[in-house]
Amino acid sequence: MNLPTHIFRSFRPDWVRAGAVQGRGQSAFTLIEIAISLAIIAFAMVAIIGVLPVGMSAQRENREETIINQDASIFMEAIRSGARGVDDLTNYVVAITNIITEFDENQKFVRDLRVWHTFNDSSVRPKYLLTNGFRIIGLLSTPKIIPIDPTPPATAGGHYSNYVVGIFRSLSGPASDKYPQTNAEVHDLSFAYRMIADVLPYSEFDTNWAWSGDPSISADTVEIASRSNYWREVKNLQTNLWDVRLTFRWPIKPNGQPGNGRQVYRSMVSGHLIKTNDSVLTAYPLFFFEPRNYVKAP
Repeated sequence: MNLPTHIFRSFRPDWVRAGAVQGRGQSAFTLIEIAISLAIIAFAMVAIIGVLPVGMSAQRENREETIINQDASIFMEAIRSGARGVDDLTNYVVAITNIITEFDENQKFVRDLRVWHTFNDSSVRPKYLLTNGFRIIGLLSTPKIIPIDPTPPATAGGHYSNYVVGIFRSLSGPASDKYPQTNAEVHDLSFAYRMIADVLPYSEFDTNWAWSGDPSISADTVEIASRSNYWREVKNLQTNLWDVRLTFRWPIKPNGQPGNGRQVYRSMVSGHLIKTNDSVLTAYPLFFFEPRNYVKAP
C-alpha cells in the first residue's frame, strides 16, 4: 500500500527528524583553517628540527668527555705506579713526540730537537718502535726539565726542556674499533685525542723561608737554623714529590689538529723517579716512578 508522503513523515520517530535537522546544520573545516593549521604544525616542526642538532652535539660531547675521563684514569695510574707491562697500549698508540729544547748555563736557547716514535717507525736510528708498554710509559714519564751535567763539574750546566705529546685512539668506547680491529679506515674514523704529559718536581713552597746566605740575617742563628731546616725539607720534597699533569685535547681532526675539547688532570706522585735504559737501545733514556722508594736530597 502506498501512503502519501505527508502521512509517512508523520510516522517517523522524533530522533530521526531531529537528526536530519541537525545534520543539515553541521559544517567542516575550510581550506583557510586547514592552511593555518598546517602552518602552525610546520612552525613547530622547524623548531623541533632546529633543536635536534644541539641535542646530538651535546650527546656527542658528553660521550667524548666520558671516554676521556676513563682513559685519563688509566694513564694516570700507569704513570704513578711506574707500570712496565701494559702492553695493551700498543693497540691504541698512534705516535709519541718529544720536542727537546736545549738551554745553556745562562738560560739561553741553544737548539731544538724533535723526536718521534710510532709502532712501525721512529726518527732515531736505530729505530725505537713503540712495541711494548714499557717504552710507552717510560716516554710519557719523561720529566719536564732534565739538568745537563756540567763540563767540567765545577761549572754550572744547562738543561733540557721536554714537551712530550702522545696521540692515542680511545681505550674506552665502542668495541667495533678496538683490537683485534686492524682496518685502517675504521681506525681513521675512531675517536682519537692528543695527550700532553708534564712531570714536574714539587715547587709549592714559600721562597721567603729558604735561606741561602742572606747577610741581613747572618747574625740571627735561630733564624738561620729554622730556614736551613725548612730548605732541607723542601729539597727532600723536590726529590721525592712530583706534580703530574695530563692535558687532553680532542678530537683529532683529519688534518691532525685537535678540536675544541680540552681537559687537564693533575695528581701528586710520591716516590723516586728513576732513569733507566732499554736493553735494545741503551742510549735512549726512559723514566719510571718508584712509589715505594725514597731518596735523601743531596
